[in-house]
Amino acid sequence: MTPFSDIRDYVGVPRVTSLRLSPDGTRLVSVVQALNPDGKSYGTSLWEIPLDGRGPYRLTRSVKGEAGAEFTADGDLLFGSRRPDPTVKDADADVPALWLLPAAGGEARQIASRPGGVAGFAAGGPTVAFGSDVLPGDEATEAERRKARKDNGVSAILHEDSLVRHWDHDLGPGEVRLFAGTLGDDRLTGIRDLTPQPGKGLAFSSWDVTPDGATVVTGWTVHLPGGEFGSRLVAIETADGGTQRILAEQDGYDFEGPVVSPDGRLVACVRTNHTAPDRIPTSTLWIVDLATGEGHAAGGEIWPVDYVWAPDSRSLYVAADHLGRRPVFRVPADGSEAARLTRDDGAYLSLQAAPDGSVYALRGAVDHPPAPVRVTVDGVVEELASPTPDLELPGTLTEVTATADDGGQVRAWLVLPEGACAQSPAPLLLWVHGGPLASWNDWSWRWNPWIMAQNGYAVLLPDPCLSTGYGPETIRRGWRNWGPRTHADLMAVTDAALELPELDPSRTAAMGGSFGGYMANWIAGHTDRFRAIVTHASLWHLDQFAGTTDAAMYWQREFGPLGGEAYRALSPHLSLDRFSTPMLVVHGDKDYRVPIGEALRLWWDLRRSDVESKFLYFPDENHWILKPGNVVAWYETVLAFLAQHVLGREWKRPESLS
Repeated sequence: MTPFSDIRDYVGVPRVTSLRLSPDGTRLVSVVQALNPDGKSYGTSLWEIPLDGRGPYRLTRSVKGEAGAEFTADGDLLFGSRRPDPTVKDADADVPALWLLPAAGGEARQIASRPGGVAGFAAGGPTVAFGSDVLPGDEATEAERRKARKDNGVSAILHEDSLVRHWDHDLGPGEVRLFAGTLGDDRLTGIRDLTPQPGKGLAFSSWDVTPDGATVVTGWTVHLPGGEFGSRLVAIETADGGTQRILAEQDGYDFEGPVVSPDGRLVACVRTNHTAPDRIPTSTLWIVDLATGEGHAAGGEIWPVDYVWAPDSRSLYVAADHLGRRPVFRVPADGSEAARLTRDDGAYLSLQAAPDGSVYALRGAVDHPPAPVRVTVDGVVEELASPTPDLELPGTLTEVTATADDGGQVRAWLVLPEGACAQSPAPLLLWVHGGPLASWNDWSWRWNPWIMAQNGYAVLLPDPCLSTGYGPETIRRGWRNWGPRTHADLMAVTDAALELPELDPSRTAAMGGSFGGYMANWIAGHTDRFRAIVTHASLWHLDQFAGTTDAAMYWQREFGPLGGEAYRALSPHLSLDRFSTPMLVVHGDKDYRVPIGEALRLWWDLRRSDVESKFLYFPDENHWILKPGNVVAWYETVLAFLAQHVLGREWKRPESLS
């Protein structure tokens, strides 16, 4: 038996989500997510991963858990938590505050709090900068005004710009502001508001602090004509009340994710271009001189996902999508050629550079959940003791490649269940990734193919056009041509996989989420080769979606103004008359990226067209299904639907929904 045998066991497996290394390189701390005692939700805690070979041990334990972890220059550990402050009578624990766990030992203590909570923090020298949601108006009366809104039942928000909501939460009525204070013996002292009138400038931003604590560098959202918005980098002085200067700004580009070099001279960030129907997206590592604002690209065409400065401030370690993996590259800051550091099939994240030049990271893969490792300066990967268990997989992983009709190369991972062979071929499940700018290159807790393998399915995980890690031409092939070009790629690699004797070409299904859901809908209208299709959080009416999603400008840049020819050419709903494959529609009501209207309209269209279908609806979930009980319901329903139509079994309503 493995955790994949019972979905309830699977949702109970703890997961490492991030790492932090102390400045002197002697302590490694991880954030671990695990089921809460009620079994209905997840909580997080901080764990120490000793670097001397001893086993990991838990550092924090509270009912409401801990979020994030950052070390100060002196080695104290900062974290966010909703735990009550034991030094304050009737302390409010409804909003997260900033806590410090002393390096010398002892109990954690609260060092800063705000009526709107603390969200995001960074330390440099004696300075700690943190964000907080603040209601406009007199700061001295904010707590009373928040209480008055709650007591009077006011949830209304008056908007005056196009930014209304993001992913799964509403923006406003407050605004994120940046605060900075100086570490004292017991609390942050001299806390000052660095951004008294930010509007929504910090709504989506992250920030870093220079090593001397004198400057905070942050992303900053700016409004553009036509309801669009972009992002620049801003440097804010911490000592004089928040003097600001624009550090990086360029027409047609956004700058995000600043990380300051150890010597305080340079800032690394990601520069992305504003796309257009004839201009594909690019994502570039960008290096900015903190004193002059001069900047240049580094790393060539690699697509940066995570990055950290080397101790000498002359290069960076960058995790980037690459041919179905996410290796670590060593990237010189001067823009010279990048060099690949890791050579395995790993997907690396949460990079932490040590003083000796080695790198600590979480290493995952399609066939391995993320776990802490050390990468030496020579690229040797050393496994560390993990606070989470290793998992025995119910199958094996291999690769499939194909040549599409236009000559493009398509590769995919193929999960084969135990026992699949020519004498007992397995049914095939084609699983299309979201994005579309993404790649099947890492472990996924949300959409896990090994649960399907446990139930006897082979799972094909393709990277068709628009996938990252294959260079700009792969993106260009599918740009503004989502359905037709991607469909051709998917069918080509599916045909290649089905040539394997271990697979049964007569028992196949297709599924996908987000963009993958869009493709599931497109597939349903352009082939009847599959016995069943599962479409999760999917785009159905492209014009409708593009006007109601939380970031409409992104799709308008690619497809042009609403109602244009691209929407008519690429919208799956226009092929409804060709639908015949049984479909399972899945959607969460709190999904603001692909609003619930897409599923409701798809569901009605399927019902009025007499297409055999079911609708799995989650009133309290967003784009992803995250709550443990709902995860169980998701997998049980998908497996029951596939069993009925692919395996020919009688429909059985999932126990979780009975």
